Amino acid sequence: MTTSLLSPKYQIVIPKEIRKSMNLKPGQRLQLTEKDGKIEIRPILTPDQLIGFLKDKSHLEFEREKTDRPLP
Repeated sequence: MTTSLLSPKYQIVIPKEIRKSMNLKPGQRLQLTEKDGKIEIRPILTPDQLIGFLKDKSHLEFEREKTDRPLP
């Protein structure tokens, strides 16, 4: 487990091994959410980063909800 210190300005540093493994770049936007007393941090991907994102996900099943379909 890696730890980080919260500064007096409420800033944290993401440890190097996490930045490298997630390919985070300076200035990249991150989404923070609170869930069950935990903070989740997720990178916000640019359109360029989304190209090919689902390339090998063709096996995913998708079923529309009946409420999404227009009424006849």
